[in-house]
Amino acid sequence: MLEPPERMAPAARVTVLIADDHPLFRDGIARAIRARPDLELVAEVGDGRTALDRIRELSPAVAVLDLRLPDLDGLEVLNAVRRDALPTRVLILSAFTDGPLVFESVSGGAAGYLAKNADRTAVCDAVAAIARGETVLDPALQSGLLEEVRSRGVADERPVLTPRETEVLRLIADGLSAPDIGRRLYLSTATVKTHVSHLYEKLGVSDRAACVAEAMRRGLLE
Repeated sequence: MLEPPERMAPAARVTVLIADDHPLFRDGIARAIRARPDLELVAEVGDGRTALDRIRELSPAVAVLDLRLPDLDGLEVLNAVRRDALPTRVLILSAFTDGPLVFESVSGGAAGYLAKNADRTAVCDAVAAIARGETVLDPALQSGLLEEVRSRGVADERPVLTPRETEVLRLIADGLSAPDIGRRLYLSTATVKTHVSHLYEKLGVSDRAACVAEAMRRGLLE
């Protein structure tokens, strides 16, 4: 007798926390996340202190943070997540889109930054992408970020990158994941990760968002 085929276990949903002190806006994003079968809302809070406590307690895959939060603001929560090496990745969703704030967020470890006027589908897509290890930056914010990088000056010493490392760096800046880069460059994912590791070492960073910010600061990306 033939054995029945084994059923594949459903893919785990991406756990998400939302922190925003505007109840109507927070509720709108919460509804959008609940409507996505690949996402699971585990907490929605209205202040930064509670957000950090719930991140530590629940370890959501992605935290969607407003910058202006009571008790602790979004940057303070982000800094604590990075300082304590928590596994949660952070998406900043803010009405404030000026270059210095975007730069500070990205260099501080945010995996993504979107303006609050982004539609709900874009927010949910960004959450899913960030959970896959990608970096998401609202295209409308890129010019302001680049201007801020240039205003801070280019470091005197530019690391010497191989042509392949330069290709990988540009694709990281475009938001591609390691498997996507591998397909684009006809490389194995393991080889891509090796190049990424070399980039991190040369730039003195530990994550993708900081890698892009530092590369821009040093004039390696235009």
